[in-house]
Amino acid sequence: MKKITTEIAPARHGSRYPAPYDEPCRGRRRWRLGDAAGLTQFGVNLLRLPTGGWSSQRHWHASEDEFIYVLEGEVALVTGAGEEVLHAGDCAGFKAGDADGHHLQNRGKTEAVILEIGTRDPAGSAVDYPDIDLAIRSGSPGYVHKDGTPY
Repeated sequence: MKKITTEIAPARHGSRYPAPYDEPCRGRRRWRLGDAAGLTQFGVNLLRLPTGGWSSQRHWHASEDEFIYVLEGEVALVTGAGEEVLHAGDCAGFKAGDADGHHLQNRGKTEAVILEIGTRDPAGSAVDYPDIDLAIRSGSPGYVHKDGTPY
């Protein structure tokens, strides 16, 4: 069977960030559509972001490209360079290794629905969170402080 629905796709609701960094991401809901299709070279997620919710903490990946497409609603794309509003039909891309971290915030009055697509690095891409004491190191099983101490 090739058809994929959110009913059969693995889901992750909330955040696995350590406290207090999980707070703005607790309401997000993400379905791993690429996993349901058995994809291994890139990931595809459907993200539902409630009003007031964040897609993630502001971050960037050392070796993974990311691309987002807004299907419904509007979100603020926040980067180190500033902010811009993305509406349904808008998209943005984030090149691996570009240290200008990004995330989405739903400041609108309705839920936003976003399609996320990104490279999968089998070695485990390093991720930096420039605003907070949080990181993922290549090959690391979880979050660490910037000094390398595990959470």
